[in-house]
Amino acid sequence: MAPTVLITGASQGTGKATALLWARKGYNVVLAARNGDRLGTVAREIRDIGVSALAIPTDVGDAEQVKALINKALAFYDRIDVLVNNAGICLTGTMAQTSLEDWQQIMNTNFWSYVYTIREVLPHFLENQAGSIVNVGSFGGKMPLPNMTAYCASKYAVTGLTQTLKLELAPQGIHVCAVHPGVINSDFMERALFRGSDETESESRRQQMQAMLQQSWVSQPEDIAQTIWDAVQFKQSEKVVGSISLATEAYRLFPGLTQWLMEQALIANR
Repeated sequence: MAPTVLITGASQGTGKATALLWARKGYNVVLAARNGDRLGTVAREIRDIGVSALAIPTDVGDAEQVKALINKALAFYDRIDVLVNNAGICLTGTMAQTSLEDWQQIMNTNFWSYVYTIREVLPHFLENQAGSIVNVGSFGGKMPLPNMTAYCASKYAVTGLTQTLKLELAPQGIHVCAVHPGVINSDFMERALFRGSDETESESRRQQMQAMLQQSWVSQPEDIAQTIWDAVQFKQSEKVVGSISLATEAYRLFPGLTQWLMEQALIANR
C-alpha cells in the first residue's frame, strides 16, 4: 500500500507544489485548506498523475475541524506517514500598529494550527513508532525582521515547538524537522496583512513586499517543496532554504552586529 502524506495549506503556493511533488513520488496525498474549490483542483491534478488524493476543506485554526480532518484521513487511508504543517499568513507592522485581533489571527494560523494537527496525529505515530512531522517555519523564526513583531513571534514559536518535539519524539522513532523558507514568490500576498499608521503607510509596505518578490534571490514554491522532501528522506532536523541561509547564519554568529545593521537600515529609511 502506498504511503500517505497530509499537507495543510495545500490549495496553492508551497502547499500545492509540495502536494504535487509527493504525488509524483508515489504518495497518497491528503489536502487541507479553507478554499474547497482550489483544493478540489489540486486533488484533480494529483489524480491525473495516477495516485490517490483526498481533499478535506478545513480551517486548521479550529481544533474541532482539525480533529475531523485527521479522523477522515485515517478512515480513508488507514494510516498517515508524513504530516507537513504548511498553513500560514504573513503580517507586516510594528507592535504599536498590530491589534490584538491581528495577534490572535496570526498565532492561531501560524502556531496553534500546528499544535492542533500534531496533537491529533501523534497517537497514530506513537502507536506505529514511526512517522515524520515537518513544520514549515520561516527565516523570521531564526532571526528578527524589522516591522514584523507578530509574524516573528509566531515563527519563533514554531522553531521552539519543533526543536523540543524532536528531542521528545526521536527516541520513539518519530522524525521531526523544520524547513525555514525566506521570501517566497507565490500567491501568499492574497493572505498577507499590512499594518501602518495610515492607509498610505500600509499600502507602501504592500508595494515594498510586492517589489521584493521580483528579486532573483527569492525562492519559488518548488524550491520549498523539494527541501521538504529532502528533509524527510534524509532525516534532517532543520533546513533554511536558499540564499537567505547566509543571513540567518550571520545572525547566529554575529547577532549584535546583524541587529545593529538592521537598526541602522530602519533609521536610514525613516
